[in-house]
Amino acid sequence: MSEQARPNRLGSYLKDRRSKLDPAAFGFASARRRTPGLRREEVAQRAHISTAWYTWLEQGRGGAPSAEVLERIAEALMLTQPEREHIFMLGLGRPPEVRYEQRDAITPRLQRVLDRLNPSPALIRTATWDVVAWNKAATAMLVDYASLAPENRNVLKHIFLDPRIRAAQYDWESVARYVVGAFRADVVRAGAASAVGELVDELCRRSEDFARMWRDTHVHAHHERIKHINHPVFGPFAFEHSTFAVDGRPDLTMVVHNPVSDADLDKIVKAIGAG
Repeated sequence: MSEQARPNRLGSYLKDRRSKLDPAAFGFASARRRTPGLRREEVAQRAHISTAWYTWLEQGRGGAPSAEVLERIAEALMLTQPEREHIFMLGLGRPPEVRYEQRDAITPRLQRVLDRLNPSPALIRTATWDVVAWNKAATAMLVDYASLAPENRNVLKHIFLDPRIRAAQYDWESVARYVVGAFRADVVRAGAASAVGELVDELCRRSEDFARMWRDTHVHAHHERIKHINHPVFGPFAFEHSTFAVDGRPDLTMVVHNPVSDADLDKIVKAIGAG
């Protein structure tokens, strides 16, 4: 999109959103209005900018707005997260900076997705790597999350503080380094750096290995890989490890462990049945 066309499309979108708002819901009188929705001066008042500047934006004049102005307008118009991102793309050609929100609850729809993935172990974790949902296969093959207090359902705590999880890894050092690097990247991407300070401090106190790896400042991108584990009851397994974004929830990631062989698949089915 050209720099010249961008403000015009932004202005049209702002005008459309403004026209769909109920003035009474914002404390403005709704009588004697020639057109529906909020007036330009009312949006400007709510956004703490001048009426002239807001008018220029809708008319495609005055150049590109600042990120701060777009944030104010998004709040003034009570835009949803997708709508907020849309006006940033129209106005600046880039998405807004991530604003991390801790919301642990998931919808029944997401839980049904996990359940349909059985017998592939699958879970949903937050940007701070707290596990908030899982399926029966994950319970049988990975961790019995339901038996843990919510504050202990954290992937890093399992890797660094649970000797059973450590023993199940064929190359624990490599796995742990990957986990720390991917975790660091996820936290920054989600804008959650301030939300993990307590967790990082706790892990540094309780695990010399974590403290050592955290000081290394390595960052790893997520990629599809083969994950090998040695289950204490059912023996060795190989999984295709994949991560997926959850639509509408930038704070969540779905992690799926797909068994590589039919033999592994059969053993998981038996494990689920035994549970």
